[in-house]
Amino acid sequence: MGVYGFVCAGGGSVGVLLGGLLTSTLDWHWIFLVNIPIGIVVFALCLRLLPGGSGHAAGGKLDVGGAVTVTTAVMLAVYAVVNGNEIGWMTVQTLGMLGAAVVLLIVFLAIESRVREPLMPLGLFRLRNVATANVVGVLWAASMFAWFFLSALYMQLVLGYGPMEVGLAFLPANLIMAAFSLGLSAKIVMRFGIRGPLATGLLIAGAGLALFAFAPVDGRFALHVLPGMVLLGFGAGLAFNPVLLAAMSDVSPADSGLASGLVNTAFMLGGALGLAVLASLASARTSALVANGADAVAALNAGYHVAFLLGALCAAGAGLIGWFVIRVRMPGAEQHGGEFAPSNSAPAE
Repeated sequence: MGVYGFVCAGGGSVGVLLGGLLTSTLDWHWIFLVNIPIGIVVFALCLRLLPGGSGHAAGGKLDVGGAVTVTTAVMLAVYAVVNGNEIGWMTVQTLGMLGAAVVLLIVFLAIESRVREPLMPLGLFRLRNVATANVVGVLWAASMFAWFFLSALYMQLVLGYGPMEVGLAFLPANLIMAAFSLGLSAKIVMRFGIRGPLATGLLIAGAGLALFAFAPVDGRFALHVLPGMVLLGFGAGLAFNPVLLAAMSDVSPADSGLASGLVNTAFMLGGALGLAVLASLASARTSALVANGADAVAALNAGYHVAFLLGALCAAGAGLIGWFVIRVRMPGAEQHGGEFAPSNSAPAE
């Protein structure tokens, strides 16, 4: 997992730099077009390098109904939230989309409770650590997506940075995350367990977002950008592995992939919905200030402050939930199918 986290952080470092380079030298469309040749290369390498044969679920039916309903529900919810400020929250379109999203989510849950091979086995959420890890993932993703998206806008639209400068500004955080993921995070988890590093990392990330919530219009990189980036790098690098490990600590080894997959799904869903909500709140705050005669740039920055502060609260809340709710495995306990039984084996934590 440490190597996996290192690769993700390394890819993020390359991505932000390459994105800035493509945008500044060619055109912003290329940040999307470049994925086509990269995707072709990855596909070819997968066919050549990954082992063939059927998976353990070969012959089973895909839960198409569940996939369609949950994807459509999230898309409708995100679209309604993003456009709520512009077309109105009480309009037929907004309320209709949100209502349809709720109905589809209920249908999804009904499908998952009845289908033989569900996309998301609901029984896993009866396990405390699995359920808690997913809640933490949703809240953390909302704050992290807000950081990536809104801090880039702050640097470009408020501080006047160019695309390449924005890419370089994210580099310290990505390098710190990579260093933590490769070795430091694993050693800390092995020494202190899951709960402490998870809570500490998320609280540090929340502090980094809080610093952005006070960044001024005339902010300087060394004083108002770099400190928040460094804290977010430390926090994310420290908490990434414990979140996945927390989800897998309550299930049997055969279900560990499913448990970690659920957390990744929760992270993506939380990021999409969380960013939509926080960006909409920022936009509403900016529009209100502009309507009252405030300077456009100052109003824009004040809107970002609202989103950063709420993102910080999400990260801190996720850290507190992780600390108080995640179950700590006691030495001498062995895990069997989601339950714990005494054993003479070595301590798990």
